[in-house]
Amino acid sequence: MNPRHERPGIPYGTTFSTFVLHEESFDFSWHYHQAYELALITQGRGTRYVGTTVEPLRMGDLLVLGPDLPHTFTSAQDPDHPAEAACAQFPADFLGADFFALPQFDQIAALLDASVHGIVFSPAPPPVRDILTTLMDQPAALQTARLLEALHLLAVAPGGVPITGPGYISAPDPAVRERVDKVCRHLEQVHTRHVELTEVAGLVHMAPTSFSRFFRRAMGRTLTEYLNQLRVETACRLLTNTNAPIIEIAASSGYVNLSNFNRRFRELKGMSPRDYRQAQLRP
Repeated sequence: MNPRHERPGIPYGTTFSTFVLHEESFDFSWHYHQAYELALITQGRGTRYVGTTVEPLRMGDLLVLGPDLPHTFTSAQDPDHPAEAACAQFPADFLGADFFALPQFDQIAALLDASVHGIVFSPAPPPVRDILTTLMDQPAALQTARLLEALHLLAVAPGGVPITGPGYISAPDPAVRERVDKVCRHLEQVHTRHVELTEVAGLVHMAPTSFSRFFRRAMGRTLTEYLNQLRVETACRLLTNTNAPIIEIAASSGYVNLSNFNRRFRELKGMSPRDYRQAQLRP
């Protein structure tokens, strides 16, 4: 299945939308839209998928997502800790054509240009957090002024980290994106078991060698590297949320060999699974 192309609804009397997404859990819903998005995670934790990356999603994270950048979040159901995000979505011209080309908005324009690869602030700057969590309560004119203030604060704030690497193009040829997104959705569902190259290549009707070149060119990494990302993030969730033995977590994450699991985990996280678990327990 391809990512759903969302067309964010804009209420009457304004030129952008702001809303709070409140769910029992975030479900995998691979999608993209032509609007820019600010997404502040106010409750819940899990995994975020943005472009080529698979990384932890934490309460307090703020994502700046550019147009046509596929993304989704997932989290486990927890009745005591539902999933919630405060969001603002706005088209490039929500303040008029070429508004951000004015010289006084150079820094905001640079932020929006960089958002083509996604940006994460973890945690969000407190003033921006306060703006986004109260934006829905403001009249339309003040909403607009406050959103512009939030963009300025993000543009000058330290700590913003690019999400996807330089190997990713947010809006590739539609045929390329269709293939990549079909593969990514399939891998999200099956990565905890053994996955054959021929199986994945067959999804998009390509020979294995041709698919390997295609995937690396489109994603900026090999299929094996992407699978390891998925598996290690699954392991991180299990290490944080369960008391299962590490050998069991390795198997549940798709690794049949504990030594290989430890090696891949250290490559991606810079520490052993045991040290990662202990770090999550610290206050």
